[in-house]
Amino acid sequence: MAGKGKTYVVWTGRVPGIYSNWEACKAQVEGFENARYKAFESAEEAKKAFSAGCKWTIQKQGSKKTPQGSQRPAGDFLTVDAACSGNPGQMEYRGVYPRTGQEIFHLGPFEDGTNNIGEFLAIVHALALQTSRHTNFPIYSDSANAITWVRKKKCNTKLEPKSTNAPIFDLIERAESWLETHEYAIPVLKWETSLWGEIPADFGRK
Repeated sequence: MAGKGKTYVVWTGRVPGIYSNWEACKAQVEGFENARYKAFESAEEAKKAFSAGCKWTIQKQGSKKTPQGSQRPAGDFLTVDAACSGNPGQMEYRGVYPRTGQEIFHLGPFEDGTNNIGEFLAIVHALALQTSRHTNFPIYSDSANAITWVRKKKCNTKLEPKSTNAPIFDLIERAESWLETHEYAIPVLKWETSLWGEIPADFGRK
């Protein structure tokens, strides 16, 4: 795994991030269950890979590569989810720390929202919360749409604003502004429900 001049990405480890040498990377992953990390030839490649999320799990035994999703995530990470009664309807969202089951934030319900908006706001809330606390645990969402919106820094909703959902559009504006004005090194990853079961932040209303 170690190589001269390489840059290392740790998606899942003691402190996820980008490391300029193997010893620093090793300190984050050695002995850490289901650690996810990889070496890259340049810092630019590593930065792009870290932002895109883990595509492979590098296992310590023989450096065997297996596709992402073959094992449920372990260690320190956050999960987010939203619930909406109707479309549009009453919308709320929350974040959960699976290691302890603790709900770390919960907003809503808000009138005349959508599930995708809630998923988007939940991810940004988790990003902002971790940035303020100087932590960088991976964030998992089961919404591919919301993850794409966050990466593009734009809530691409077709929902029409009106008086009843004004608080939601205020939150959207604040979330988009935060994404435009902040840099972060926190992986935002897709929760694979078909492989791992319901996301721990799920509201259980299906």
